[in-house]
Amino acid sequence: MLFDKQTYKSRRDVLRRRVEHGVIVLFGNNESPVNYPANAYKYRQDSSFLYYYGLHRDGLVGVIDADSGDEWLIGNDIDIEDIVWFGSVDSVATMAAQTGVAKSAPMSRLADIVSEVHRQGRRLHFLPPYRHDIMIQLMDLTGIHPREQRAAASVELIRAVVDQRAVKSEGEVAEIERACAIGYEMHTTAMQMCRPGVTEQEIAGRISGIASSKGCIVSFSSILTMHGEIMHGYPSTRPLEAGRLMLCDCGAETNENYCSDHTRTTPVSGRFTQRQRDIYQIVVDAHDHVRDIARPGLKWWDAHFAAARIITERLHDLGLMRGNIDDSLEAGAHALFFPTGLGHMMGMDVHDMEGLGQNYVGFDDEVQPRLDQFGTNCLRCGRRLQEGFVMTDEPGVYFIPDLIDDWRARGHNAEFLCFDKIEAYKDFGGIRIEDDLLITASGARYLGEKRIPYHVDELEAYLEARQ
Repeated sequence: MLFDKQTYKSRRDVLRRRVEHGVIVLFGNNESPVNYPANAYKYRQDSSFLYYYGLHRDGLVGVIDADSGDEWLIGNDIDIEDIVWFGSVDSVATMAAQTGVAKSAPMSRLADIVSEVHRQGRRLHFLPPYRHDIMIQLMDLTGIHPREQRAAASVELIRAVVDQRAVKSEGEVAEIERACAIGYEMHTTAMQMCRPGVTEQEIAGRISGIASSKGCIVSFSSILTMHGEIMHGYPSTRPLEAGRLMLCDCGAETNENYCSDHTRTTPVSGRFTQRQRDIYQIVVDAHDHVRDIARPGLKWWDAHFAAARIITERLHDLGLMRGNIDDSLEAGAHALFFPTGLGHMMGMDVHDMEGLGQNYVGFDDEVQPRLDQFGTNCLRCGRRLQEGFVMTDEPGVYFIPDLIDDWRARGHNAEFLCFDKIEAYKDFGGIRIEDDLLITASGARYLGEKRIPYHVDELEAYLEARQ
C-alpha cells in the first residue's frame, strides 16, 4: 500500500458523504488471461479501487453503505493449491484491517448484500465497467445487461470519484514524479539510440524494458515512429532514415500505478533541417506558452485555443495559412494541422479516469464539449483548472496527407488554407512535444526533476554529445 490506512479510510469517508445515500460497490480487477487461464497478463488493479483501498490483490470488491457508514471488503481467501503455485498471501480479513475496513466476507456474500439493497428499494451505485468479466458479474448481481451498464452507472458516484481523484495530494504528486524519472530514462535512451539504420521496434523494445525494470509497466503502448503525423503510430520493423524525424510518445507506471506521459520529436540525423526547425519551434512556443499561462481558474478550453492561436499565427508567417486569425480559429481551420486536444488529466490512468466517461472528467456545467467541429471534438478537457490537477501539455503540428487531400477536394476552410504550399509538406510527418504539468497555487510547473531535452539548441547539443 502506498499510503497509510487512514488515508484510504478518509478517502472513502469523503466519497460516502458526497454520494449521501444508497450502497456503493467498487469492483477490483480479476486476472486477465492472454490465451489460456493459467497464462495471464501482468496484473493491473482497477484505478478507482486502488485509490480507495490501496490493495493490489485480484478478486476483491469494496462495499460502502453511504447511509450507515458500514463497510465490507469482499473476496475469497486463496486455497492450498494457490499457495503451492503463487505463495501465501494475506487473508481478506487481514487486508481489510490494513485498509481500515471493519468487515470482510467471501464473494458469495456480495449477492446477498445486493439482493437486500434491491429488497429495500435503495440505490445501488456502481461505476461504468470496462472488463467483460466484471460486466458478467454485474449482470448476475443486478440483471442489467452489459450493453446497458454504462448508462445505468451512478452519475452521483462518477462525479464524486472524479472530484476526488482529479485533485492530487502531495503524496500522489511525488509518485507521479517517480514515474517521470523513469520516463526521463526512457526518452533519453530513445534519443541516444535514434540513428539511421536502427529500427523503430528495437528502440521501443528497449524503452519498454526500462519501464518494466524500474516500475510496473508502460503507462500505454509506446508510440515510436517516423510517421509522426499518425497520432498512434506504433513501432514497426522499419529502420530509421536520415533526414526524417522520430516521434516518441511514451511513459511509465510506478509499482503503485501512477503514470508519466511525455513526447519528444528527434531528428534522426542529429540536427534539424531549416524546414523542420521552423515547424518544431512553433510547437515549442505553443508548449511553453501553455506552461506560462496555466493557473487555477483558467479554463483548459482557453489554454487549448491559446496554443492553437500561436500555431495559426506562425503558419500564417510561413505562408501555409491566410486570412483573419480569429475567423480562422472560429472555423477550425487550424485543425488541419492540430486535430487533437491540447492534453488530458493524468494520474493513476494515463488518460485519468477516462473510463468513467470523458465528459464527466473534462467538462462540467460551465464548459461543455463541442462535438460538431473537427479537432475541437477531440478536446478531452475544457473545465477550469484547480490546484492539484495534473495535465498533459502536448500541442503538435501534423501534416496528414489523406486529411490534406480530403479538405482540399471539398474546399473545406479553403479561404484560410494555402493548399498549394501545404502540398509540399505532405512528406513532412508530424511534431509533438508533451510534458506533465502540475497546477500549483499560483501557476504551474512541469513534473520531473530532470527535464528531457526539447529546446532546439539543447536537443541538438545533447544529440551531438552522445557516444
